[in-house]
Parts: sequence; structure tokens; C-alpha cells
Amino acid sequence: MNGAQALIRTLVASGVEVCFANPGTSEMHFVAALDQVPEMRGVLGLFEGVVTGAADGYARMADKPAATLLHLGSGLGNGLANLHNARRARTPVVNIVGDQATYHKHYDAPLDSDIETVARNVSGWLRTSRSPDAVAADAAEAVAAAYGPPGQVATLILPADVSWLEAGGPAAPIATASRDAVDPATVAQVAAVLRSGEPAALLVGGSALREVPLVDASRVAATTGAKLLGETFPRRLERGAGLPAVDRLGYLAEFAAMQLDGVRHLVLVDTKSPVSFFAYPSKASDLVPEGCTVHVLAGPADDAAAALAGLADAVGAPADAAVVRAAERPDRPSGPLTAETLGRAIGAVLPALAIVADEGNTAGLFVSGFTAGAPRHDWLTLTGGAIGFGMPVATGAAVACPGRPVLSLEADGSAMYTLQSLWTQAREGLDVTTVVLANRSYAILNMELARVGAAAAQGVGPRAAAMFDLSQPALDFVSLSQGLGVPATRVETAEELTISLDKAFGEPGPHLIEAVLPTTL
Repeated sequence: MNGAQALIRTLVASGVEVCFANPGTSEMHFVAALDQVPEMRGVLGLFEGVVTGAADGYARMADKPAATLLHLGSGLGNGLANLHNARRARTPVVNIVGDQATYHKHYDAPLDSDIETVARNVSGWLRTSRSPDAVAADAAEAVAAAYGPPGQVATLILPADVSWLEAGGPAAPIATASRDAVDPATVAQVAAVLRSGEPAALLVGGSALREVPLVDASRVAATTGAKLLGETFPRRLERGAGLPAVDRLGYLAEFAAMQLDGVRHLVLVDTKSPVSFFAYPSKASDLVPEGCTVHVLAGPADDAAAALAGLADAVGAPADAAVVRAAERPDRPSGPLTAETLGRAIGAVLPALAIVADEGNTAGLFVSGFTAGAPRHDWLTLTGGAIGFGMPVATGAAVACPGRPVLSLEADGSAMYTLQSLWTQAREGLDVTTVVLANRSYAILNMELARVGAAAAQGVGPRAAAMFDLSQPALDFVSLSQGLGVPATRVETAEELTISLDKAFGEPGPHLIEAVLPTTL
């Protein structure tokens, strides 16, 4: 048994069953070992950003890590943006990066690089396997490290000769750590704050946005009068009819400030204290209102679910106190396709148990509101802000949850970062419906140009405006999708969109719908 076989057998024994890969010469023995270990499913991506984003989406839905396989530092560099998003989401990922053979490193071959320095930016755990006898134990530690808690990217660098030389065999799995129990004194302190009568808000994120802890958070809010808010970009939010409705903190600092206005106590549950996404001239970076005290009920490594259950008991919340969303849908819209009618159309037809990967950006503004009362579903968002996340995450989620429909909401500018995801969806026969929100511009950057004051004095000139314009030439997503093996259609009215969604959700395999929207929303 060589090192690659020992590595893969260790991963499988540790519960890692899928490897999203874009391999090269240094990883060939790992690829060959897939035939000897059929329990490991290999999924090919045509670009490393697809590979890393798919591993993120898989873990968000499977609650366990997938592996990646990347080629040297260059391949890792291509996948960094979605590893950044996974890091911000605290998603468990076992990130395997091939390297030059140990004895070849000192020759400084053209593709050689300092992989550890590159990987350190996104990795909570990092190791280079130095021998075939060490690689299996390193793999077992990588899986345990990826689980955390909190989850993290664990990067294992794999020199080529470590893969091809004889190894001692696989290593036994390492038991994953449990989340830390929150001190009862902390629960009692927060309960006293919430019973004080002063305006308070619960800001929940991470593991607290799943059904059971979210119900308990709603019970607490309803009993104490506290405002219930979710973090701006959650890893995974369970929502829909029968579940508590939670307003997410606004992306724009001005909106977030309005939501938090007057709050004297902000209780954090598995999330960070809110800050503005960017700095803006003459605007605050810290979004906590002046005079507001921040209390941490549970951090990322803590058992947030148990802490919320304890808090509900401490404030005397009745078991049925949670405020849940009634089942309701908008009527099927008609007329021109706008951001609003697009949201209504999706809300009217979203299937039960759907998984929504949301990178709709500006044009997707209304979709969340119009789907709040749809049959229960999961919502995955852009945790780290690095665009090109939506299509890969949808791909990984579909691999993790066969039988569940996946809706990928994709802004047209973001779509071009990782469009190769469609090819993997076609190859694997994944039930993903991609709706490209085609407003022919980087609309969010038009907004940000004004918000940062860069064009306040002289207005937006033609050269600046051209940097956000995607209409010259217009992107043809129908042709692009068909070229990657995914059937596609273009719609320009709300009726056409609703009909196309019905068709896509009713047929197996991937589909793409190019929804043509006005440039100015």
C-alpha cells in the first residue's frame, strides 16, 4: 500500500466520502488510488474555485467535511477565494494540496512555490506530510481538526513521493471534539439582562440558525421582548413555513444601524459583534450603537443550542412561545421581469426542502422576503464576501443532498467567476436550477461608487461607468450554459420565469434560466 492509498483509506474511515478535485502531475498517485478505494467519490471541477466552493457547500449541508485535491501552490491560489468564504463560514474542509517530491524541492522547478505561506491565509490547521509512514496519521488529524469545533479549513500538503512510496497502512479515525458547555453563570447573567426591561436584541448566527436553537431563540425573544436578528451572511439558515422568521442584519451599515437603533444590550450567539463590511468616509465601522453593551452568550466553539435552551428556561419562556412563519406564497406574477417580480416568481414556486445558494446580490434583493413563507428550505449565503461562491456551493450542496432540489441564485457578474460549475453539474447529473440575474452590470459597484464618495463632486464619468458595464458585449448565458452541457433558456417576463422554474424543478438534472432584468433596478 502506498502513501496515497493509506491517505484515502484513512479519510474514508474518518467519514470523508467525497473529494472535489482538480489534480495535476504531483497528485497522480492520489488519483490512481481512487480505483483502489471505491468508497471515495471523486468529483472533477474544471477550476479550483469550483472545487473549493463545492467542498464548502457540501459540508454546509452534510455537516461533515469533504476533501479537496489541488495542484501545487498555483492550484491553491486559484481556489483561495472560496476557501476564504469557507473559513468565514467556519465550514469543515480537508484541503489537500499536492507538492513537488521532497528531494525535488531544492531544484526550484518552475511550478514550485511556498505553499505553506499561501495556505496559512485560509487554514486553521496546516501540515506538510514528510514521509509515507506519517501521511495516514496526518490525514486523521486533518479530519479531526476540520471538524473543530468550530469548523475550519485543515490543509494537508502532500509531496509527490510521499504518495508513491510504500506506507504502513491507514490510521484509525480520531474522535472529534465536543462543543464547550456554556457556564450557567453566563446564561443567568444574560437572562437577567433580558429581563431588565431595557431594549435588547439577540444576534444569532452559525450553529444557532438551525431549527432547534432558532426556535429557542424565538421563544426567548417573544418572552422578553428582545429583538431577534440573524447575522448578515449565515452559513446555513433553516427557514420557511413553520419555522421562526428572523430578520438578517442589513448589509448596508445604514440599514443595520436602523435595526439596532435604541438597543442597550446586544446578545451574541455564535456570531461576531457587527461591523461595517467596508470603511466609508465619515461613517462608523463599529455598528454597535453608542451606549449599548455587548454580551456573549455562546462563541464559535460553544454549544450554542444548549445555551439557548438554557436561556429559554431561565427567562421562563413557554414551550410554545416561538413565533413561526405562516405558510404563505405570493401569487404568480405577471408583466415585466423586475427584481420584485423575480422574487415573487421564486416565492410562488420554490419546492419543499429546497436548498438555496444565494449570490443574487443587488438583483436578488426581494427574493428572501417573498420566500419567507414558502415550504421549509435551507438558505446558504456569501459568508466571506468573495464572489464566485454561488454556483460551486450549489454544486457541493447537490452532491451532499441527492433528492433535494437546489436553486442557485447567481448575479451575472459573479457567475463569470466560476461558470465552470455548470460542467460539473452536468457531468454528475445534479438537480441544480441556476437562475442568472442578468442586469448587465456590476450594479452593486455602481452603488458603492456613490457610497464611498469617490464620484460625489464630478459625478460618474464614462470611463468609470464603463468599469461596471457588462453589456458591451452582452453575456450570452444560454449559449455559455449549453456549451457546458446544461440546457438553458432566456426569460424576459415574470410569466416566462415562473413557467421555466416549474419545468426546471420538475425535471432531473441541471438547468439554467437567464432572467433578463433592467440595468437600473
